[in-house]
Amino acid sequence: MDALPDQGFSLGRSERRRIRSGGFTGPTSGLAPGNVQANLVVLPHALANDFLRFAQANPKPCPVLAVSEPGDPTFPMLARDLDIRTDLPRYRVWRNGELAEEPTEVKHVWREDLVSFAIGCSFSFEEALIEDGIEVRHIACGRNVPMYRTSIPCVSAGVFHGPLVVSMRPLKPADAIRAVQITSRFPSVHGAPVHLGMPEMIGINNIDKPDYGDAVPIGPDELPVFWACGVTPQAAVAAVKPEFCITHAPGSMLITDLRNTRLAAL
Repeated sequence: MDALPDQGFSLGRSERRRIRSGGFTGPTSGLAPGNVQANLVVLPHALANDFLRFAQANPKPCPVLAVSEPGDPTFPMLARDLDIRTDLPRYRVWRNGELAEEPTEVKHVWREDLVSFAIGCSFSFEEALIEDGIEVRHIACGRNVPMYRTSIPCVSAGVFHGPLVVSMRPLKPADAIRAVQITSRFPSVHGAPVHLGMPEMIGINNIDKPDYGDAVPIGPDELPVFWACGVTPQAAVAAVKPEFCITHAPGSMLITDLRNTRLAAL
């Protein structure tokens, strides 16, 4: 990868330092416009190969942007001045598949056998939607994006299995068509939607009660549009119950120095 651009470095570093100091603990959607954001999965080395195979078998919800060396809390290919242990607004620590805590840093539980995965996030393509004049409802409402567990199973790999998780944005039909065209250019951050309308067809029985994030209003002339979501690994963690795991809290992403334009397919 070429040297990271100065603009992305400045924006990303500023937000990471604010988060690291405790100055921001909320959802990161809309922060550092133009910079790639990433989901985080941190696992013991013994499970890393199985998880990488799971991600490769499920590239829509789990597009891998970077993998760390064991014990290394950095992603030098994604950002300068980055510490995986402190630079997300909120984390989730899992023990035996159960959510144990949601701290704002994880230095106190860090281990030398941990391997970190940065997974592409749909917050990265929202900039392109907004630039095209498409309203992103959760940003307009100042809320976290709504996310839902579906009845669609992921492809199993090694010990990992579980349901697909999706994020939802309500759009008018013409905007939904345009959103498909725009997000198709960003396969590294989930790409095109996986489903439009009729949420019950993918196992979502109450659109007003997301499994993660916040509900947003849907107009009578709008369709719920669903994208594969990087919270999918958390559903796999709950199913597999590894003895230890760290993830981001839904909506609280790692802000990188990489610019979204670098991920756009021609």
